[in-house]
Amino acid sequence: MEPPERPDIRVTLSREQALVLSDWLDRRMSEKDFAAVVDDRAVWSPLLKLAGSLETQLAEIFAANYSQLLDDARQRLLPALGEFGLPEGDDSAD
Repeated sequence: MEPPERPDIRVTLSREQALVLSDWLDRRMSEKDFAAVVDDRAVWSPLLKLAGSLETQLAEIFAANYSQLLDDARQRLLPALGEFGLPEGDDSAD
């Protein structure tokens, strides 16, 4: 018996989050080490979908000042993280 049809899942990101994630995915997905981390081949389906969706919706990635836009986006996201993701003993917020 087929499972009932369910609506797609939608995730909303700010433009800054989308830009930073798109850049990270673009850099990481082509690395051999990253491919080794993806131990379930089916996971590539949502990864590719997410990366492609971000790439087609972010005009910023084609801007001449892309690096500056990306750096600005990163800087705007960091304060909301507080100390999350900092190495233990690292008191800097950058």
